[in-house]
This record gives sequence, C-alpha cells and structure tokens, in this order.
Amino acid sequence: MIKATAKLILALNGNVKKSQIASGMAWGVVLGLIPAGSIFWIVIFIITFFFKHNHWSKLFSMAVLKILSPLIIFHVDSFGWFVLHFEALKPLFTTMYNMPFVPFTKFNNTLVMGGLAGGAVLWLPSFIIFMLLIPLYRNYAAPFIRNSRIVKAIGKSPLLKLFEKYLNN
Repeated sequence: MIKATAKLILALNGNVKKSQIASGMAWGVVLGLIPAGSIFWIVIFIITFFFKHNHWSKLFSMAVLKILSPLIIFHVDSFGWFVLHFEALKPLFTTMYNMPFVPFTKFNNTLVMGGLAGGAVLWLPSFIIFMLLIPLYRNYAAPFIRNSRIVKAIGKSPLLKLFEKYLNN
C-alpha cells in the first residue's frame, strides 16, 4: 500500500494524464466493490490490463475501498439483493444458473452481484469525479503541500533517501 500510495503521488505530481489516473481510480472502485475471491474479480482485474490507465491509482483506490468495506458492505449486499430479486431479471438469472460453469461465478451471491452491479453503475460517476478532483489537487493542494514546513523538513531527512531507494527498486 505504501508503494502504491507513493507511485500515485508521483503520478499526480508528474506528467501523467489526469484521464489515466481517473480511469485507474474508477477501475479500483469497481474492483474494490467486488469480493476478491470471485471469478468476476479475477476476470475484471485481467481485463483492466487491456485499457490504458494508471495501475498504481487502481491499486490505491481498490485498497482504500477494501479497507472501508466494513462500512459499505451492507449497502453492497442490499443492492445485490435488489438486483437479484428484480422481477424482470429473474428469467435471466434462472437461465444463467442452469448453464454449465456459470454457477461457479457465484453471480447469485448478493455481495458479488452488488459489487458487480454497483461497480458498473459507479464507474462513470467516479471517473468524472476524479477527473474534476485531479486538477484541483494539482492547482491548489499540491503547491500548498509542497511549500509546507513539514514536507521541507522531511525532504532534508536521511530517511527520505532510504524511501527513494525503496521506490526505485
């Protein structure tokens, strides 16, 4: 998590396109909502490598959502229950459950379905929100943080040299 955070900070302060960072954060939201043991999580994680985005921002936002999961799991579960009990989709889910291998995806689990549907619904709004937040960070927060006494003191410490060595490996 430390390396992902450091690489994200470098990307935010560097020359990385804001769309790539925002896309990575949005993919992290999707992956953070889906339980990590499900086949959907593995498939989506592999699919994300076919898109151009910042992978460190994906790992960072996924880790943050996994840490916050006890606070949001009730909502994900409720949304999954709502989707699975949506009357118009019941024939589709019945057909899917009777197909070979599809039940192994655990799509009928409320947490898996809630994470999958919630991630699909939240990808675009989270992308737009991060697209709006990144310029705010770059224009206002980054110069303030860069000029703070704490950051200047940390910049002079020998501990930073060790941390830079760790990041470059």
